[in-house]
Amino acid sequence: MRTKSKAVNNKAAVRRKLFLISVPFLLFITAFCYVPLLGWVISFFKYYPGIPLNKLEFVGLQNFRFFFSNGEQVLNVVKNTFVLSGLIILTLPLPAVFAILLNEIRAPKFRKLVQTFSTIPYFISYVLLYLAFVTILSPSDGMLNTLLYEKLHVIDQPLNVLTNPKIAWTVQTFTYLFKNIGYSAILYLSAIAGIDTQLYEAAEVDGAGRFQKILHITVPGLVSTFVVLLVLGLGNVLSGAGFEQYYVFGNAMVLDKLEVIDTYTYKMGIVQGNYAFGTAMSMMKSVLSVGLLLIANFIVKKVRGSSIF
Repeated sequence: MRTKSKAVNNKAAVRRKLFLISVPFLLFITAFCYVPLLGWVISFFKYYPGIPLNKLEFVGLQNFRFFFSNGEQVLNVVKNTFVLSGLIILTLPLPAVFAILLNEIRAPKFRKLVQTFSTIPYFISYVLLYLAFVTILSPSDGMLNTLLYEKLHVIDQPLNVLTNPKIAWTVQTFTYLFKNIGYSAILYLSAIAGIDTQLYEAAEVDGAGRFQKILHITVPGLVSTFVVLLVLGLGNVLSGAGFEQYYVFGNAMVLDKLEVIDTYTYKMGIVQGNYAFGTAMSMMKSVLSVGLLLIANFIVKKVRGSSIF
């Protein structure tokens, strides 16, 4: 009885220690993620910075209705958001394919070299990435046009990549992949490392080749990771690749194709000083994103019998 009681006390002590360790992180999350949500209240007022809420005019849902009252512009913003997010979701299998190819490289040094160079772009800011793209793709003095147009005379006129609205969505999808595919592959490489090696050994004994082992062992082992990322991607469909990419790569020529909800909210809320409207947009996007996440999770649970939460 004493031994059992001592074991129970030890478990309780461990739990208390773990809880105390987690307290600073819980306080940090509460302070920086949940307390700011109290600021959503200004979306129901005609807000002016520095004036107390009790002295502001209560306008109810006027700031929310203002978004839908802009008609054609709003439709274009919503269309761009869903198209760009949809293209990114369609590319979700590519990091898994890249991870499988990396895993199949037999030379460890070369595999690490490829993984390192493919991951580096993730840690480069979009500003520096844009400068690199301009240096390479500029129609006037870019490296690519200088080579193909002036030196080799392969093309009749300089390529206009970053300011061509016809290919703006394609360029941004490629930019997102270039920046994120290596980093996203790390998740799949971790999943591959967790697959029981005895399965590969048994398949090899049965005469399975490399492609058959990938198809029947590696791919099924990555399905659960892919489903989690797919559900999170569907829940994040209103953000697409994020504000930074479209804000940095946007210009007057392609603005009609790259104006998404985040950049529109920034322009109306911060640039034009309509903070209440910006807050209303952020609040609406957050609520809709949670709804989309729950719907995606429900669909996955119906299809696969299990969900991420």
